[in-house]
Amino acid sequence: MRITADRERCVGSGLCAERIPEVFDQDDDALVLLCADEVPPELLPDVREAVERCPTEALALHPDGTAG
Repeated sequence: MRITADRERCVGSGLCAERIPEVFDQDDDALVLLCADEVPPELLPDVREAVERCPTEALALHPDGTAG
């Protein structure tokens, strides 16, 4: 499963980076950075929750491995 982040929508709440630092980080402006494009299977439930809880819907999962 592929994860993407729309940094233009991100407001830097940090919920994703705080919960799953193996996949998400934040830059100096607190905007989301991806540490991995592909979600490790064991982290998929947590990443799905992060996508659902993102306050600006800046995160997206792509089941077919494509972005878009």
